[in-house]
Amino acid sequence: MQGAQGSGDNIHETVGAYALGILDDAEATQFEAHLATCEWCGQQLDELAGMEPMLAALADLPAAQGTPAIGESLAAKPSTKLSDRLVGEVVQHRAKKSRRNFFMLAAGIAAIIAGPTAVFATAGGGEDGGVQARTVVDNPAKAAFGTMSDKVQRTDAATKVSATVAMKEKAWGTHAVLELKNVKGPEKCSLIAVGKNGERETVTSWSVPTWGYGIKDAKTEQAKNPLYVEGGAAFTPDEIDHFEVLTFSGKKLVQVEA
Repeated sequence: MQGAQGSGDNIHETVGAYALGILDDAEATQFEAHLATCEWCGQQLDELAGMEPMLAALADLPAAQGTPAIGESLAAKPSTKLSDRLVGEVVQHRAKKSRRNFFMLAAGIAAIIAGPTAVFATAGGGEDGGVQARTVVDNPAKAAFGTMSDKVQRTDAATKVSATVAMKEKAWGTHAVLELKNVKGPEKCSLIAVGKNGERETVTSWSVPTWGYGIKDAKTEQAKNPLYVEGGAAFTPDEIDHFEVLTFSGKKLVQVEA
């Protein structure tokens, strides 16, 4: 980032490291100042943001001897194109920042290659330009959900969990954003895309805190707000049969037909 101060091109390469949360406070502040005026970096961050919470979730994955449903869920993997792009950006940053902690970076790369790609967002907003720019960083999933017109929705009769999946076709497959309501925690979940050919891919994974998300009669706004998470699948939208929201223990919370 120090060298990037004099080069408008070099600072763009920092977006992967920022998404993984491996910049120090000074570097993160400098990149956010750049992000407020750079549309390209904002678009990249929409797809890369939230990797740090995913790494934390993956660290607590259940042991391999779990039920077949667990293994089936965790075996589903995202598009290798998406993983390759993330790894490439992080490796570039490591070459320019040799003093960076090697073990943190290695763990991040290993999780991207071996596990599902996850994106995590929180609520936020504002009216002036500076706050709006920060909102793009903090809540890319909710912003993307609002711009997508291709959406499917279902509420499970047994669990009462409601899910809406928004989709947009990309060159590498499908960009998907999930809006989830009436889900209680603590829990860890995944969004699985099931192809018409029977193949399964993990789109994204997340943790549900104790207070839950989208609880209509909750006492706090935090618990009343839906969860928005986004990710990607190698399937094109017309190749997807349905989506499943599963807990890490293998319980299906809701299934949404595509």
